[in-house]
Amino acid sequence: MIGASVGIALAPEHGAASDELIRNVDLALYAAKDAGRRAYRFYAEDLHAAAEERVELEQDLREAIARDELELYYQPVVYAANEKIVGFEALMHWNHPRRGWISPAKFVPIAEDAGLIDRIGQWAPRKACEDLARRPRAIRCAVNVSALQFANPDLPTIVANALAHSGVAPSRLELEITESVLLNDSAGTEAMFKALKRVGVRLALDDFGTGDSSLGFLNKAPFDKIKIDRSFVQGATEEGSRNGAIIASITSLAEALNMDTTAEGVETLDELELVRLLGCSHVQGYIYFKPMSAADATAPVAGDLVAEANDPQSARAARQNLLCRVVVVHNGNRLNATLRNISESGAMI
Repeated sequence: MIGASVGIALAPEHGAASDELIRNVDLALYAAKDAGRRAYRFYAEDLHAAAEERVELEQDLREAIARDELELYYQPVVYAANEKIVGFEALMHWNHPRRGWISPAKFVPIAEDAGLIDRIGQWAPRKACEDLARRPRAIRCAVNVSALQFANPDLPTIVANALAHSGVAPSRLELEITESVLLNDSAGTEAMFKALKRVGVRLALDDFGTGDSSLGFLNKAPFDKIKIDRSFVQGATEEGSRNGAIIASITSLAEALNMDTTAEGVETLDELELVRLLGCSHVQGYIYFKPMSAADATAPVAGDLVAEANDPQSARAARQNLLCRVVVVHNGNRLNATLRNISESGAMI
């Protein structure tokens, strides 16, 4: 499969001269890439400001990398059966001196386009392993690997060096890989998987089911875990939602293939109860912990390693039962109805 991002500029509305059109269509192309790639965007005047911001962010990112200003924050991963903390996911954070916290979703694509992702890809595993060495041996840590990083033939060496430098056992490090790396079903992809498994690390398939999935990949790729995206978890407890059936299917598939499952983005007690009921082996989300600094991440694992769920019972706003007669006006028609209940997010009529 070959994907494309397309920028579009029209003459003469977006420029009469060739150099002006080329400049503006290039801005539109950047907008298409920022929209998640494999998209198209037309030129708009406000793209100049966005392009200037992008250039400024790229320069600031170069300086931040040189000054070692990027940080890893850690979100605990909890074993569903006994609520023990068994690991963390390392998440990159950038605290810009003027703009404040900048999301990885914003600066990682810039790093990829600017050729900076290799430097970040070497720093992140090394830093994660250094922090992991200070935690109990039963604790694992997961690090995200982008498609561009996965395509780097030096990745197994980078990971092996990070492990050797920190003295961490390879089985304690988990590399999270998105489905996009599997689109190129080539001998190189298979060789990379084999090389990483020779290093001894665990492999997790991230955001399963949100991209171009193929069950054939699971048969070929040596994954140890499937991560269920938050888009399936959120809303799964609502009446009529099919997300629960999807989660159940994924967990059954993973169990048959001897893989763990992690439900991401669990925020409420009813979501937690559901993913446990449907067989998810691990849970990650605000229901237990938000991402925390490396220093703060030592506190939850210093004692008995048990997490406590303490968020709202339900994702739905509290509702007040009424059972009163009302009149509904719809398309000019007056209809008699009964108002069953009401909340700040809606009403049942």
